[in-house]
Amino acid sequence: MIIWHAWQRDFLLGVVRLVAGAYPVWHGSAPGATQKIYFSNHTSHIDTLAILAALPREIRAMVRPVAARDYWQRGRTKVHIANNLLNVVLIDRKHEGDSDPLEPVREALRLGYSIIIFPEGTRSAEALPQPFKSGLFRLASEFPDIELCPVYLENLQRIMPKGAIWPVPLICKVHFGASLALAQNEPKTEFLQRAHDAVVALSPVRQPL
Repeated sequence: MIIWHAWQRDFLLGVVRLVAGAYPVWHGSAPGATQKIYFSNHTSHIDTLAILAALPREIRAMVRPVAARDYWQRGRTKVHIANNLLNVVLIDRKHEGDSDPLEPVREALRLGYSIIIFPEGTRSAEALPQPFKSGLFRLASEFPDIELCPVYLENLQRIMPKGAIWPVPLICKVHFGASLALAQNEPKTEFLQRAHDAVVALSPVRQPL
């Protein structure tokens, strides 16, 4: 990343911290340079920015968010942010053609980057995440040596609800949990539920009994 783009990125993330807070809270873990797959609930268009803003600057440079090509390739501003400031891994969520949408993600992991993914696949207005899709399981199976770090974004569904233009002045906390791994021969359904539960456990909101 050239210096000018690094400054622009830091300014953008500074605005996110000013508006939303994006205060990091580490549960049973601490920030480090170890390669990780950060997986989080997905509630707004600034989720990625909040997670990056919460990470230490020296770690952030080696973290690439995974995002939909059809959203980030519309308009010059989005293209500039995705390509030059955030180094986004763009995937084709519409599954057009014969290529595997996860292949760009695999390539980023092979190159040593950490990634940020949202296993729900789409945004939700709910405080707790919806069931996870299979992408996280596939990556965990193919890259067993990479740590899986659950993340919970608190309040972003209220700060930037779906369809909102201006943020609501509330404080967002970014909760990072202890890393987990796919157990040997663990079934996909059980792993995805365990990963989902790890994100839910970081939330101050609890599911009804």
